[in-house]
Amino acid sequence: MQNKEFSWYQVPEDVKQLLILAADNWENSSESEKYINQALAKSQDNIDVLISAYRYFYYKQNYQMALLTADKVQNKVKKTEKLPDNWEELKPVLIKRKEEQIIRLYLNSYAATGLILAILGKEEEAQEICNKVKQIDDKNDFGAGILVDILTRPPEDD
Repeated sequence: MQNKEFSWYQVPEDVKQLLILAADNWENSSESEKYINQALAKSQDNIDVLISAYRYFYYKQNYQMALLTADKVQNKVKKTEKLPDNWEELKPVLIKRKEEQIIRLYLNSYAATGLILAILGKEEEAQEICNKVKQIDDKNDFGAGILVDILTRPPEDD
């Protein structure tokens, strides 16, 4: 019998079950990570599974894996949408298409990369990424502007 829970989630049933097992075993990190990794291996970089894995690794504070997964999301979107690698070519495309769901996913993932780099102490790289996202994001939907403010704010006096 097929699980009707999460029927909106567009992944094969066996992968969905692995993700559910990962969630059910959240308290046992080694067990839950095993299920996440199995889901990733079986999903062939399915975007929904990549997003789930990113969230898993981020909340488990496995920032290296979260960074790797966010990068895979960006590369997947770049490939499917045929986005250029060069920022000066990419920027106008992102501005024009920023309300499209797939481009929003790319921008969210890119901003998340900036956040993770900041957490890892790589402030310059984080700031560079967040400044780029901020150029696209006039409504601060992706939080990059806030992160830039935090990274560039002078230390407060005690």
